[in-house]
Amino acid sequence: MKSAKFISAIILSAVAVTGTAALAKGPRDREPVSFQELDANGDGQVTKAEMEAHRLQKFTSADTDGDGKISVEEMQAEAQKKANDRVSDMFERHDADKDGFLTADELPKPRRADKMFDRLDADGNGSLSEQEFANARDGMGRHHKKGGRPDPDNN
Repeated sequence: MKSAKFISAIILSAVAVTGTAALAKGPRDREPVSFQELDANGDGQVTKAEMEAHRLQKFTSADTDGDGKISVEEMQAEAQKKANDRVSDMFERHDADKDGFLTADELPKPRRADKMFDRLDADGNGSLSEQEFANARDGMGRHHKKGGRPDPDNN
């Protein structure tokens, strides 16, 4: 699990430097839904109906033409909107001098990156070989598979 976080942090940092919308994706594709978002009537309990209503609301929001179906274009627009929101949020949090630009010093620092790197550097030589990198990638793949996500190499 730690290697997955480290690799995600490296990828996030690399993407952040390019300034693309993918910057916003981060280690997870989406933020978890809060209890308060699901508890529509505020009674301190989440029912199946409230969960279904939340799911339907997300679908309806993406179905911009209201035809009861989501097209590729609608899904892409929804994903782009989320990415734009995340990029804006990242700038609000990290643009310390509020100049509208992020410098390398303002980018978030990966937590425990040094420890993770040392763990991946199996031979302790201060660099990752192609094999050490592959082992880390494979470890992350096993982690994702355990979490119920499909293994992209086995489709």
